[in-house]
Amino acid sequence: MIESLFWLSAAAIIYTYAGYPLIIWLLARLRTSPVRKASITTPVSAVVACHNEERNLERRVQNLLESDYTAELLEVIVVSDGSTDSTGEIAGRLASSSNRVRSVSYADRRGKAAALNAGVAIANGNIIVFADARQTFERDAIQELAANFSDPRVGAASGELVLDGGGASLGEGVGLYWKYEKAIRKSESRLGSVIGATGAIYAIRRELWQPLPVGTILDDVFTPMSIALRGHRVVFDERARAHDLASESSNHEFSRKVRTLLGNYQLCQLMPGLLVPNRALLFQFYSHKLMRLAAPIFFIILLASNAILAGRPIHEATSVFYQISLAGQLAFYAAVLAGGYQIKHNHRIRLLNFAYVFSMMNAAALVGLIYFVFGKRNVWVREK
Repeated sequence: MIESLFWLSAAAIIYTYAGYPLIIWLLARLRTSPVRKASITTPVSAVVACHNEERNLERRVQNLLESDYTAELLEVIVVSDGSTDSTGEIAGRLASSSNRVRSVSYADRRGKAAALNAGVAIANGNIIVFADARQTFERDAIQELAANFSDPRVGAASGELVLDGGGASLGEGVGLYWKYEKAIRKSESRLGSVIGATGAIYAIRRELWQPLPVGTILDDVFTPMSIALRGHRVVFDERARAHDLASESSNHEFSRKVRTLLGNYQLCQLMPGLLVPNRALLFQFYSHKLMRLAAPIFFIILLASNAILAGRPIHEATSVFYQISLAGQLAFYAAVLAGGYQIKHNHRIRLLNFAYVFSMMNAAALVGLIYFVFGKRNVWVREK
């Protein structure tokens, strides 16, 4: 029984982090489905939902207005969600000074889902681009996103988030993990559809929008998945880029990942259709999302079962194997602790950085599960 738990956990971890990426890469090579991109001229609405973003908002709106996309076809909608600083006033001033900017402000804090619902409700565009206040788009980002919709099969398109300033230890580790994640998304997109989108930069067809349930944490997964389940493609376009600064705070990065992974648990509650067999993207959703959520539990079982097996007086060769395996696990967790220490002191050993960030992601999944079970919900996580 203990041996079965050990091997089951080991197989689940290997499949989650190596097997599935390899399988999806091979499938994408065998069945590539390219997007027929072409320049289009159709009204586009960029929706920015924000809370207490007085530092970033004016710069962000200006960045969107300076896009290469045809000016008279692009509008920016700012929704201030119960901001207690001057965000609402800045949004109103920007709207009064430009007929390309519109604003919605309300005093009570309702959450990002409600803010996005309010923004899309007044949007005039046939394509809705979702953007956050903190990041910036490259000048051709909206044009590149919009070009995907010349293909009638495409219902949503996700851009790429580029993390700048990754010279700090934590930023370097997060950057390596993000490159690994983007490689998987590229394979999924080539095959058919990605599981979710990059929240900082994605777009949808206006007619495919469905209002978000109140309290939805991951709009960037709920909306694309609801579109994909109706038979439309959700693609990843690495030529549409947004830029953000890599986080230098372990606490903030951990909080952000807890929120994201908590949102994945919530998604299963909000969209039970994802868990039903014979649905589109079932294999990818289970492999890419649900197995990631279960991974920290498998890591705990693997370590506990290995410790028991290594101490048993069983066949000598088998006993040696389990002792070596346990030593390898303990060495990995020692590397995680060393990675945490060097990140705190901004040292630069890449493998230790990655080990720490990898473990932090898994710990966040476990905390996210605890939050979900006990009904805790994070509405916004933002840079201080």
